[in-house]
This record gives sequence, C-alpha cells and structure tokens, in this order.
Amino acid sequence: MTETETRNPNHSNQQNGDAVVAETELSTRDDVFDDSYKAKEGPKPPMRLVWRNVILMILLHSGALYGLMLVPSTSALTLAWTALCFLLSALGITAGAHRLWSHKSYKASTPLRVFLALANSMAFQNDIYEWARDHRVHHKYSETDADPHNAVRGFFFAHIGWLLVRKHPEVIEKGQKLELSDLKADKIVMFQRKYYKLSVVLLCFLVPMLVPWYFWGESLWVGYFIPGLLRYALVLNATWLVNSAAHMWGNRPYDKNINPSENRFVAFSAIGEGFHNYHHTFPFDYATSEFGLKLNITTAFIDLMCYLGLAKDCKRVSREVILSRVQRTGDGSHKTR
Repeated sequence: MTETETRNPNHSNQQNGDAVVAETELSTRDDVFDDSYKAKEGPKPPMRLVWRNVILMILLHSGALYGLMLVPSTSALTLAWTALCFLLSALGITAGAHRLWSHKSYKASTPLRVFLALANSMAFQNDIYEWARDHRVHHKYSETDADPHNAVRGFFFAHIGWLLVRKHPEVIEKGQKLELSDLKADKIVMFQRKYYKLSVVLLCFLVPMLVPWYFWGESLWVGYFIPGLLRYALVLNATWLVNSAAHMWGNRPYDKNINPSENRFVAFSAIGEGFHNYHHTFPFDYATSEFGLKLNITTAFIDLMCYLGLAKDCKRVSREVILSRVQRTGDGSHKTR
C-alpha cells in the first residue's frame, strides 16, 4: 500500500507546494468542493412532505422501540446475530457505497465488490448508484441548497428531515450534471440497482429474521423486531449522525473554515466515519482519518481485505501534507498521537 499525496479539494487557495495529485485530476472529480457555486436568488421553494416516507419512518422507529423492549428476553445468540447484521449492514455503507464507490479511495476485487453490494442491500439506504451520486453532490456543494442534507438547515433536517421532504430543486439539478460514467459502467452496481427492491426484501428483512428462527429456534416475532427492525433503525441513525452531528459538533483540526468536525461518538457509532473534518479536507483518503485503526472498524476491515489480497491501491495522504494543512487552516486543536 503506497502513500499518496493529495491536495485539499475544499478550497481554491491551496498553496502550490502543498501537495501533488497522484492518480486523478481534481478538476474532473465530482466529489471536489465547488466554491464557485452560488445559490439562486429569490424565495426558497416550499418544503413538500413525502407522506409515504413520514409514515414509514414512524412505523420503523415504533417497531424498533418495541424491539428494544424485547431485548432483555432475547437469547444471546440472537443478540450476537443482530450485532453481526449491524456490522455487515454498516460495512455495506462505509466500506462499500462510501469509500469504494463514492470516493474510489481503494480498489476491490470482484468477490469483495459482490459482498459489499449485498451488505449495502442489507443496509437499505438507497442503491449504490443513488447513494454515491447523492454523496458526491454532498461533497461538491456541501452546506448549500444543492447539498441533499444541508446541515445549515438544522440538526433534524440533516439527520432525517431531508428524507421526509422532496429534494430541493438544486440537489436534483446538480446531481443530473455529475459525471457518473464509472458507476454506470460498473456491472455490480447496475445489477444491484436493477434488482434492488428484491435484494432489500431478502437481505434487510428476511435473512435477519429467518436465520435465528431456522438455526436456533428463535421466534419469527423476535427475529423480525430485533435483528430486523431494531438493527435496521440503528444502522440508519448511525449513518445519519455523520450528516448531522458530525457537521455540527466537534473540533476542526484540519480546516476551521468548514462545518464538518471530528466527532468521536459518531466515529464509534458509524464504525469509523466520524472523523469528518479530516474526511472533508482529504476525501480521497481510504481511512477517512489520520490515525489509522483508532475507532475505525471500516479501515481495519479494508486493511484485512488488503492482507487477504481482496483489495489494493489504498490512497493515503502523506504526513507532510497533513501537517502543512493543519498549520495553515486548522483550529489549533490538532495533536500528534
């Protein structure tokens, strides 16, 4: 695994000697922050509720709360299976849709890509193509009307509210202009997109429910509410915390001029995705953190895949580039660990 120097994509005033781009011209990347973007003048379009989503989210979280009440009477095997399903679901987002397909921060073999696509369906957070497209829009137009979960609109909107209303027209317009040929050319991504609904029914709901029933006699009722709904709701909220809490609370040792922050609670709950000031400063780094495996299960997983020969070419930011950026734009909270 070679260390790759890269310059920060979030600001146009990067000093010439600060970094070198190794593999990709930043000017053509669709996850590079566009500081030339200006929101359209005039009145904001009214928010239109998507009542189907509102009702489904109420039902999901009600079911998850009921599942939580069942936990004390649930077998240890079922709880262990629930934890495993949580981990698999989360990896489908963090190692898959996020670090592999959105940012192309490492390369994965076909078996690993198939595994991550299946895990992504278990997570049920939109198919890989749509997830990666929206995430690239988020990076390119962060904290603007074109950001799908613009944190400037408040915690609730950034956390879950953005899924309960129609997308802002700017999100749709900017998303349609992105170059997504890499995703369209990916047969695994497009296969998953084609059969996404079926894969979600099987992997997000039926498999988590049926495995404990078949192998150790757990009731289907408990299987549905704990490894099914409760686990699903927990993975959703862990992911949403990256959009909300990690864009609001924490220190900014790498770039004090942007909202994303270092949030250890989010890093723990989202298996490594809470080092958000670093990630938005250096989005191509496969580890999304300067400090390797610390509170970063996803990075440990990718490293394991590299050791097994299933992943390679992990992009990393050099120590010199990090320290240069810390000194120039950090908030002074950076500590060498």
